[in-house]
Amino acid sequence: MPTATQLDTATATAPPGSQITQDGQIEWAGLLMGPGTPYQIDAKGLTGWDDLPELDSADVPKPDQHGSWPGAQWAKPRTVAATVWLLPDRPDQAQAVARAFRAATAVHSGEQWLAVRVHGQTLACRARVDRRVVPTDRTYVTQGIASVSIQWLCTDPRRLGITEQLGRTALPTSEPGLLWQPDGGLEWPLAWGAAGSTGVITAVNEGDAPVSPVIEFRGPVGLPSLTRLGDGRQLEYDIQLAEADVLTVDTTDGTVLLNGTASRLYTATNRSTPEQLFQLEPGDNSLAFRAGPDSTDPRASVTVRWRDAHW
Repeated sequence: MPTATQLDTATATAPPGSQITQDGQIEWAGLLMGPGTPYQIDAKGLTGWDDLPELDSADVPKPDQHGSWPGAQWAKPRTVAATVWLLPDRPDQAQAVARAFRAATAVHSGEQWLAVRVHGQTLACRARVDRRVVPTDRTYVTQGIASVSIQWLCTDPRRLGITEQLGRTALPTSEPGLLWQPDGGLEWPLAWGAAGSTGVITAVNEGDAPVSPVIEFRGPVGLPSLTRLGDGRQLEYDIQLAEADVLTVDTTDGTVLLNGTASRLYTATNRSTPEQLFQLEPGDNSLAFRAGPDSTDPRASVTVRWRDAHW
């Protein structure tokens, strides 16, 4: 039976939902629940998983008319709950089944992946357990069978795809075109040279909610920027990156780290939007990588990572 430490390690290294094989299964903190396991989900199923989360509205009442002026809407944390039956095959397995369940649902200050498969689609939220009720009745004491209430709180209510998407591009370069011979002619077959780079990534969010990407600028490059071409929203940093440097922008946390440790948030230019507002909308998002006028090194690049997001 895995220990709590082993469960945490497995959750940190494996992609969310990696143990799920069929509809109705739930994976939490390395523990698989649902069909084919000793942890059966009650017939009532999950609550709060497919629901639209509660919303905070910035609507402002009109002082001299009916109704309000519409404002922004922001989703509140998602609450997911289930009744789980602990069903060991034999009474002598009761302790192991209960211990693994308690280890997976213990108090944990950080969030972990809660993954659920419905209709062949597995989605996952970052969550924490905030309620566990285990009735210690005669059946539980003698046979290890219990109807357990469990509740998770997902501070970010968006449900994400289990596969991380990735897009990468270098700075834009022009195509060399045809190679003309010294006598002014062309040599057959025609050689156009290597294709140039547009410096544009098309990031496709196949969900129905905006998602916050992680962006990595790699040197050598100065004044790197990434622009969302649909509306001109831009991230730009007044910094010079050497070949081995990586500037990581986490738009969920709003952090900008040089080589994973040193904050460089202060290098954002006055043209740069707040990091947490730079999101990928549902559908196609065209993102242009640009840099200062003296940065032309083909080794410079930007990488964008994201997961499809769903309400």
